[in-house]
Amino acid sequence: MQRPTESLAATLAALAHAWDSGDVNSMTDAGLLSVNEKLSAMRRQLDGLHMRVAAEISSRSRPELGKEGLARKTGHRSPAKLIAAATGGHTGDAHRLIHVGEASRERTLLSGQSAPAQRPHVAASVSRGLISVCAAAAIVAMLNRIAMRVSATLRDEAERVITTQATRLTLDELNAVLRRAEAHLDPDGLEPAVTELHGERSVKIRHDASGMILIDARLDPESGAPVVAAIEGIVTQQLRTSRGHNQRGMAAEGAPAHGASEGQAESGAIAEETRSLAQLRADALSALCAHGLGCDRSELPLATTTVVVRIAVEALESGSGVATIDGIEQPIDAATARRMAANGEIIPCVLGTDSEVLDWGRAKRNFTRSQRLALVERDGGCAFCHLPPQFTEAHHLKWWSRDGGTTNLDNGILLCTACHHRMHDEGWKIRIERPPKVHPTAGTVWFVPPPHIDPGRTPRIGGRRRFDPQLWKLSA
Repeated sequence: MQRPTESLAATLAALAHAWDSGDVNSMTDAGLLSVNEKLSAMRRQLDGLHMRVAAEISSRSRPELGKEGLARKTGHRSPAKLIAAATGGHTGDAHRLIHVGEASRERTLLSGQSAPAQRPHVAASVSRGLISVCAAAAIVAMLNRIAMRVSATLRDEAERVITTQATRLTLDELNAVLRRAEAHLDPDGLEPAVTELHGERSVKIRHDASGMILIDARLDPESGAPVVAAIEGIVTQQLRTSRGHNQRGMAAEGAPAHGASEGQAESGAIAEETRSLAQLRADALSALCAHGLGCDRSELPLATTTVVVRIAVEALESGSGVATIDGIEQPIDAATARRMAANGEIIPCVLGTDSEVLDWGRAKRNFTRSQRLALVERDGGCAFCHLPPQFTEAHHLKWWSRDGGTTNLDNGILLCTACHHRMHDEGWKIRIERPPKVHPTAGTVWFVPPPHIDPGRTPRIGGRRRFDPQLWKLSA
């Protein structure tokens, strides 16, 4: 096996040959690309050597050595500080070198016997210059997170597969792969992670000295998916319109483009897009908010914009497993996916074996505006906690796709987001009672608590009927 220093020497020799005269400006395209490849390989190999050095520095600076530790003897508080001082970089980068180096070096057990590296596949790839230290650190961190819940055999196979795949990925792409890999390797750890993300959601609004309004949003996958879908839907439509205009151009000087009327050509109704992507998104957010405040503008291209949740049929039925949201890198647990799938505005894609599509939700399943007004008349707002209607969404009691539920008033209910979570997470049951030949707005909503909340599971009345004592008595 070639030693790391020998591999580095070979790369240096190849780089010297490819450099030609050393004049970058006079290089051919092929020569420039060759030098870039050689420099990248050399950098990865140097980092591989550096991580081994960093791990040894850390070993010689162990806390139990006290003042005799290498870092302390050279006037540094920690090995990371020592390395950062030498590189002129961040201590975080030095910590990364140390952690990857420690996971990639051979170990000595308490018995004094030697043991292979904790992450042998990562060690081999970094030493050969196939992956960067940043990529190696991301892989090691993911494997460490699942170490207590996944068998050693499965972890080793995952490390081998992911390390091989990492040679063809950018760091951003690798991080997306690692998120999904972790979700599938440790599905039991996904739900608490998604719940934690949901608890950390926030939007901060402030004004700076120049008068700009600064909005800083941190949204979990469930909360952020509709936001991303709506904004990107508008931006995509605007870019498509602008691109089509640019491609058509003018058929002849002074003549309108094919497919454009003379009025459009004269008025410039379809103008060339000059806004940046960030500006397009800002304008899309503003348009959405204006529309939500009651603006009667109808040009927002959202009719074909949907949030698609993909989930295996086994996970949908059992409530245990992993699901993904189109356009969102972070996977979600099956319970969150089931809750989202119950939303009339989220489209579920249910997959069987070999990713065969078993069922697609359809846009027609959404409650109409008239149906929502009727639900408001019956429920008054959130049927459980009574928040005003503007804070609620219409949900299917029997899921439209999974249970064959219909989009009618007997199968609909208004719930706020918090109560929607509570119904699904805690196991509440909901039923609508309506005497025959009575308008659906006269129906009564009942909430049946789970046994751990009420062992007797006594139904609790909801909606507007909760405030009518006579109807409460009659229904009870």
